[in-house]
Amino acid sequence: MGDQGGDNHSEVTDFVLVGIRVRPEFHSLLFLLFLIVYWMVLLGNLSMIGIIVTDPRLNTPMYFFLGNLSVIDLSYSTVIVPKAMVNILSQRKTISFAGCVAQLFLYALFMVTEAFVLAAMAYDRFIAICNPLLYTVRMSRSLCIQLVAGSYLCGWVSSILQISVTFSMSFCASRVIDHFYCDSNPIEKISCSNVFMNKMVSLSLAILIILPTIVVIVVSYMYIVSTVLKIRSSEGRKKAFSTCSSHLGVVSLLYGTVSFVYLTPPNNPELRKVASVCYILFTPMLNPLIYSLRNKDVKDAVRKVVWKKKVLL
Repeated sequence: MGDQGGDNHSEVTDFVLVGIRVRPEFHSLLFLLFLIVYWMVLLGNLSMIGIIVTDPRLNTPMYFFLGNLSVIDLSYSTVIVPKAMVNILSQRKTISFAGCVAQLFLYALFMVTEAFVLAAMAYDRFIAICNPLLYTVRMSRSLCIQLVAGSYLCGWVSSILQISVTFSMSFCASRVIDHFYCDSNPIEKISCSNVFMNKMVSLSLAILIILPTIVVIVVSYMYIVSTVLKIRSSEGRKKAFSTCSSHLGVVSLLYGTVSFVYLTPPNNPELRKVASVCYILFTPMLNPLIYSLRNKDVKDAVRKVVWKKKVLL
């Protein structure tokens, strides 16, 4: 089996990405949709990163994590969307073997990293609300860096495992991937190897990633809700909940769209592609909006930047 996989790698030099099946006259419209939303992803996340970096008032653990979240959102969209846009208008719609490996690796890396960063953000909110007097001690700069670095490490390890089992398969049946980017499920479908081991590795990785992150988020918010309900003033409860609402919105958006993708029946690939567009394009576009519209500090920082520009003009 190992020799077969090695021979196969020397024969398959590229794959064909089918993309989203639409009528030819709608290709330009689909390209325009991708272009507009991707431009909004760039604008929103780069603006968020710029505001966090330049405003000293946002030099806190929460915004450190938020800045990293924007980097991750921007990165996994950029890994997929530009190539997908090129293929929409192209006749060949190909991606090199190395390009497919790199795309799957980076996509998996950033998606897994985001899950762990969101868990770290939940822990940050737990400390801020349940142990406010110890917040600056518990959430030190070094701990925040370690949590983000650990998130990237988990993403890197899981990605290495994912691409190792995915691209050790033989692709003698076909090289046409029924998707608009390289994902493990459609790649498995064109393999003539036994994919049982691949399924087991993917399932194990999903459990090891989703279970601990969900547990951290759920347990953190159980303690947060319990603490907030003990606050006597309605204003105090409202203020405490407002610091968590944006994070809960982002968590719900990410896990909701990802669940939609992987719970979609495999015999309906077009619906799965549409669901993929939601979390590859729309989730990174909406995350900065959720935090900027629901967060007073971010809104104040934006007003400060706009005011400075008006003064300069």
